[in-house]
Amino acid sequence: MNTVRQSGELGDSFDILHIAPTRGHAAMYGPSCEALARLAVGEINSSDGILGREACLTVLDGGGDPILLGREVSALVSTGLVRAVTGNPPSPDRLAVMRAVAGRTPCLFGYGHDGLAPYQPGTFMIAEHPGALTYHVVRWLYREYGLHRWVLVVSDYEWAWRFAAILRRLLAPPHVVFAEYSIPMGSRDFEPVLTDRLLDLADGLLIVMTSADAIRFNRAFAATGRAERQVRVGPAFDEDVLLASGPDANRNVFVASSSLPDRADSRALRDRYGQWYREIPPAVGRFAYGSYLSVHALAALVEAVGSPAVPRIHSALHARSVFEGVPGEFRFWDDQILRPVRIARADGVDLTVLTG
Repeated sequence: MNTVRQSGELGDSFDILHIAPTRGHAAMYGPSCEALARLAVGEINSSDGILGREACLTVLDGGGDPILLGREVSALVSTGLVRAVTGNPPSPDRLAVMRAVAGRTPCLFGYGHDGLAPYQPGTFMIAEHPGALTYHVVRWLYREYGLHRWVLVVSDYEWAWRFAAILRRLLAPPHVVFAEYSIPMGSRDFEPVLTDRLLDLADGLLIVMTSADAIRFNRAFAATGRAERQVRVGPAFDEDVLLASGPDANRNVFVASSSLPDRADSRALRDRYGQWYREIPPAVGRFAYGSYLSVHALAALVEAVGSPAVPRIHSALHARSVFEGVPGEFRFWDDQILRPVRIARADGVDLTVLTG
């Protein structure tokens, strides 16, 4: 008969529940998230594991029904076998996971803090709101190229509208948004947007769309020839989106992110990734890198504290905020993991970092 472990006890392994989307609009980066998370676990175990125990990863799909996901997570955490939760689920699934865990174990998410979930003890997310990150690019493009006239293209989806609302509040003169377009999720007809004369007046487009919608729009936009003369900026762009769009569709695409490694770190990570998997693995995308960071941030925090117990973690965070991990320092501030914001431009199907 299996024995249920008490919540304060550790067994022979340190079991991590990792959430990666394999269905829905975010499914395209799910395999990359899982692959990078497994690389992180391998790196941790090549040292001393976590608290002297082998780290083990169980992956759940974070792209299905949030209610069902929450029930599954709650059931697994209730067994006492799960020591922590990491990953990169979309916003509704992340909120469901947080509610299911309810502070019983630490949760570290590798995606920007979107402001959609209330504070919960033991839950930490990678840095800034995606709307604020997009504004970083807008300011940089104005400083570098004088671009200030924008149109906003938004998927008809709750998180996209919330991000768009943040952008509207942040944008101020000389920036102006003189047209907004709402695109039904799953749409393949973008002609009403691409033929609107107002679009001709724009320096660029602020694209707040789901990943799948962004791919289809990217292709349609590039087919009009506009990609040569108008920029695109948005939080959904990562290497998986660029790959699915095709290199010809990615000219003048810019993104800001707190989960982008610098050039040297990126090369080293790709080398380790290739050596670890040997065969051709999924792309090393910025969302997947967030999953990688979430696992390493967990290990750094728990090792420093000496326990995965949430009250002990918060007590330790009151005393110090910086913890050392394989990718470098992790700086914690309230429920955020602060990372440098880097601006990148699409280069074929990759992102080339332009700034620190």
